[in-house]
Amino acid sequence: MDKFSTLTSTIVPIPTRNIDTDQIIPARFLKATTREGFGDNLFRDWRYDENGKPKSDFILNQPEVSGKILVAGRNFGCGSSREHAAWAIYDYGFKVVVSSFFADIFKNNALNNGLLPVQVTDTFLQTIFEKQAENPDLQLKIDLDNQVISIVDTDKQETFDISAYKKYCLSQGYDDIDYLLSQQEKIETYEQENSY
Repeated sequence: MDKFSTLTSTIVPIPTRNIDTDQIIPARFLKATTREGFGDNLFRDWRYDENGKPKSDFILNQPEVSGKILVAGRNFGCGSSREHAAWAIYDYGFKVVVSSFFADIFKNNALNNGLLPVQVTDTFLQTIFEKQAENPDLQLKIDLDNQVISIVDTDKQETFDISAYKKYCLSQGYDDIDYLLSQQEKIETYEQENSY
């Protein structure tokens, strides 16, 4: 996973509420066992018609809209617990998802796979959508070190919560296994000092 410290990017806004994991990555695409390629089918049924033709009105098919930050409506990632939803978002190229509420399982899956879920208030989320409608080139800055999200070129910002452990892992580009491996020397020393 990539190390994360700060990110400033334009955004891809999807203001829909209650986006579930089957909308993020439909169940028929869950056959692969590696993380690669899932981004091709992110929001598959919203992006393409039954003949596989891109729907021009869906935001991911609009070339003028791009960015590494997905901003979604409240209750993002509800539904089944598939980890593939986080894989698909990350594989597509997003590094951050902003919403005013995340399903717990999605949030944990995201953090375990290098994707930062930033939870903001409903008011701040609405402000982002409104500002982006006025300025399609609107940028957000995500400062993980200080746990601050800000709307660039405005005075609007909020803090966000994240566990100290997951914050450290993201800053180092670690998943849980990488973290354990980074502690191997300490673990071995402890075992030697406490063997009977």
